[in-house]
Amino acid sequence: MRISVAVFCAGLVMAASGSDAVDRGFEDVTQTAGIAHKHTNRSFKNAYAAIMEGYTALGAAAAVADFNGDGLDDLFVTDSQESGKNRLYRNNGDFTFSDVAERAGVANGNDAENASSDALWFDYDNDGHPDLLVLRFGHNQLFHNLGNGAFRDVTRRAGLDRSMNAIAAVAFDYDRDGWLDLFIGSYFQPVNLFRPATPRFFPENFETANNGGGVTLFHNSGNGSFTDATEKAGLKTSGWTLDLGHADADNDGDDDLYVACDFGTDRFFVNNGDGTFSDMTEKAIGIDTKKGMNVDWGDYDGDGFLDVYVTNITDDYMREGNFLWHNNGNLSFSDVSRETGTYDSGWGWAGKFLDYDNDGWLDLYVVNGWVSAGKENYVPDIFEMIVRPGVDLADARNWPPMGNKSLSGYQKKKLFHNEQGQIFTEQAARHGLDSVRDGRGIAVADFDNDGRLDLFVTNANSEPFLYRNTLPAGSHWVEFLLQGAKSNREAVGAQVRLTAAGRTRLSFVNAGNGFASQSTRRVHFGLGSGKTIESVEIRWPSGARQLFRQLQPDRIYRIAEGSAAARHFTAKGVKK
Repeated sequence: MRISVAVFCAGLVMAASGSDAVDRGFEDVTQTAGIAHKHTNRSFKNAYAAIMEGYTALGAAAAVADFNGDGLDDLFVTDSQESGKNRLYRNNGDFTFSDVAERAGVANGNDAENASSDALWFDYDNDGHPDLLVLRFGHNQLFHNLGNGAFRDVTRRAGLDRSMNAIAAVAFDYDRDGWLDLFIGSYFQPVNLFRPATPRFFPENFETANNGGGVTLFHNSGNGSFTDATEKAGLKTSGWTLDLGHADADNDGDDDLYVACDFGTDRFFVNNGDGTFSDMTEKAIGIDTKKGMNVDWGDYDGDGFLDVYVTNITDDYMREGNFLWHNNGNLSFSDVSRETGTYDSGWGWAGKFLDYDNDGWLDLYVVNGWVSAGKENYVPDIFEMIVRPGVDLADARNWPPMGNKSLSGYQKKKLFHNEQGQIFTEQAARHGLDSVRDGRGIAVADFDNDGRLDLFVTNANSEPFLYRNTLPAGSHWVEFLLQGAKSNREAVGAQVRLTAAGRTRLSFVNAGNGFASQSTRRVHFGLGSGKTIESVEIRWPSGARQLFRQLQPDRIYRIAEGSAAARHFTAKGVKK
C-alpha cells in the first residue's frame, strides 16, 4: 500500500493541531434529547454469579429505523437487568425523543431467564413496516410492526422460539428470493445461563475455543415463518460469535458473511449464489487466534470493493491489534491496520465507517473498554489461572471472580479521520468523542435530516451518549432511501455507486453490521465541495440495475426499484 508524502504530512499536521484547529464537531445532547436512561448489566443468582457477571458485561445495544414511517429515524435501546425496560425512542423531529416502548408493546425484554443483548429491525414480511427482533441471552423475541404504532409478539408463530444465547444478528436475502433471511450469532451454547445444569459452559481455550454458540441461519419462508437452514447452507460453526457482518465482497450480486469470534478464529463465508456458502477463511484472511468483536464493511479507499474493519484487544498484556482488511478484489484480504493507523483502539467493541465531515472519505469511529471499576487490576488473576497446570477453562468455577477490579477500563474512544484513503489520523478529543465509559454499540444516523451524520453510543452499565453533528454545513452531501419491488422491500444488499467530480464511490444498504448496533438504512455520501452529481447507479438484489444522472446534492432521495424518477422527499424536520 503506497502512502504519498503529502498526505502523510498533512495528516500529521492535522493530528498535532488539536482542538484549536476547528470548532468541536459534535455536541453531547443526551440529556436535552430525553434519552439518558442508564443501561444496567445483568446480575445472576446462581452458583457462578460472582464469575459470570464480569464476563457478561454486554447487552448495551441500539438499533435505528423509521418504525412509524414519518421520515425520521427512531431508536430502540436495550437494557439487561432483570425487569429492566427496553426503550423505543420516537424521533420528535426537533432532536428530542419520546419513549413509546410501553405503549408499543416492546418494553418487556428482561425477566428471570432472559436478558436483552442486541436488537435488529428488518421487514420480514415486506409490508413496508420494519419489524423488531430483540436478541437475548435466553430466548429471542420477534415483534411484528402493525403499522399503527403498536407491535405484536409473533416469536412462536415465526418459529424463532428457542434458546440461543444470541449476541448478534444481521438480515439479508442470501438466496435472492425477495425475502429477508435472518443470521443469528450466539456467544454461549444454548445452556440456561440463569440456572446452568453444569459448570462447564465457559470457553475451553483462549485461542481455539470451539464450544460456543456459533451461527444459525433462519430462511424466510415468505409466509411469516422461518426454518433453520444452517447446515444446508454450509454455515455450521461452533465458535464464540460476537458479531456478524454482511456485504457483497466480490461484486457478484449476492452478499457474503464475515463472522467475528471471541477466543478463536474469525470466519469468512462466500455466497455461492445457489443457497449455499463456502468457508473461504484460510484463503481470504487466514486462521487467527484473536478476539474478534466487531464487523463493519465500507470502501474506505474508493477502489470499488468493500473492505472490513474488525476490532480486537490491544492492551498492555494482550496486543492483538485490529484488522482493517483491504479487499484485494479476488476474495482475499490484506490487513493494513498498521499502515493506516487503525491498529490500536484498546479493548475494541463497535467500530463504524462513516463520513462524519462529508469530505467524501469514510472515517472510522471505535468505542472501547471492558470493565471500568476499582483501582485493582484483574489481569494478574487471569494469568494465575492460565499458568496453573491442567486447568479446565471450560469450567466456570476455575475462573476467578472479578469483583470490583478493572480490566482494560477507562479507555478513551477513537475517531480515525480518513486522509484520502491512505492513512487515518486520530481526532476523537478534538471533536468531543473521547469518553472513557465502557462503550459497546454505535448507531449512526442523520436524526435531524440535515445531511450530517449523528452518533448514538451505548455504554455498558452506564448512560449512553447522543452526539449531534455540528460541523459547519459547507460540505455537500446526498442520501438515498431505497425501496425494493422484486428485491426485498427494504432493499438490503442493494449497492449504490455515485460518481461526482470524476470519482466513483461505493456504498450499500446493510441491516445490522456493527457490534451491538444497527445504523440507518439510508445510504449516505459526503460530496465535499462538489455541487453536482454526475450519475448514480443502483444495483438491486434482484439483479436489476438503474442509472440516474445529474441529481442535485444536499437532498434525501427516495428511489423505488423500477421507477424512472429519484424523488426528493420532505419529512418532518426537513427544510426544502
